[in-house]
Amino acid sequence: MSPAAIFVFLLVSALQLLDRYLDLVRKRGWHSEEQLKLRLEIKQLLTEANQLSTPSTFAQAAKLKRLAVAKEKELAKIQEQDNKGKQALYDKYGRLLLVTKVIIYAVLILWFWSTPVTTVPKHLLQPFGRMLSWRGADAATGHVVASEYSHGYF
Repeated sequence: MSPAAIFVFLLVSALQLLDRYLDLVRKRGWHSEEQLKLRLEIKQLLTEANQLSTPSTFAQAAKLKRLAVAKEKELAKIQEQDNKGKQALYDKYGRLLLVTKVIIYAVLILWFWSTPVTTVPKHLLQPFGRMLSWRGADAATGHVVASEYSHGYF
């Protein structure tokens, strides 16, 4: 196997893995330390409020629930700000990755433009051999040379 084929395979695989990783991070998102702390506080406040179920502790439970609602609003505001910043960052990296992929694929196409994809004996492609190749049969071997571009018969 040619070293160029291995290089192309590894390069294209790395680009695809980067693209998938960026999509995964965009979908899942990251939670900051502050968000995790607020979630824990909200959970704790609601647990305490639910434990105070007697009529004599109703006022204290209501106060804890209001405090939890205020913390949830604060958390929502923080998440919205983080999401805007992260979305802009993901869009920037996504565009950069797309431009990089287009440039690399264009370079690979130009690099391998004249390289045949495969050579096949003429008798296997009897009715379609001319459509698969511009060069026709290889004079040395008598095989049809199938290139990566078509003749235009389609």
